[in-house]
Amino acid sequence: MGFLSTLKKMRQKEKEMRILILGLDNAGKTTILKLLNGDDPTTISPTLGFNIKTICYDKYVLNLWDVGGQKSLRSYWKNYFECTDGVIWVVDSTDATRIADCKAELHSLILEERLVGASLLVLANKADLPGCLSLEEIRDTLELDKIESHHYYIVRCSAITGLNVLHGLDWIVSDVAVRIFSD
Repeated sequence: MGFLSTLKKMRQKEKEMRILILGLDNAGKTTILKLLNGDDPTTISPTLGFNIKTICYDKYVLNLWDVGGQKSLRSYWKNYFECTDGVIWVVDSTDATRIADCKAELHSLILEERLVGASLLVLANKADLPGCLSLEEIRDTLELDKIESHHYYIVRCSAITGLNVLHGLDWIVSDVAVRIFSD
């Protein structure tokens, strides 16, 4: 039995999932991670590398990787793709000027061979703020309906208030579980 087979069997036994949290800078990735970890989501500074948190969620262990979204860091995202079960793509729904950049990065990401089949949750963050794009505008601009290589789900959320964050997490955990764990 090879190392990767052994690793996979260990992950199945412990019901462990690896989930990347990605998106452009200032989308709210770290705020979402802090919220999920029970930390104060109001004290944030830009992520210059990555943050890792392990949380127990339902009957699963989630290893959540929050990777900085600044343009200078995006080329390093590929270093985190190995063994990824799900991707949470965070969109700043108040930033209409960068939604095209957001689309380009997302579509580049889903072409990555090591992410093929990973569940994709799109969190349209900052939905509690005035002037944000509608869910339909985000779905259409990101061309989510053209994605055939991944199961995806999109939901409006607020990392500060917690609106729909757990709803989205429920979806990605369930989608990954159906795909990789046989009970």
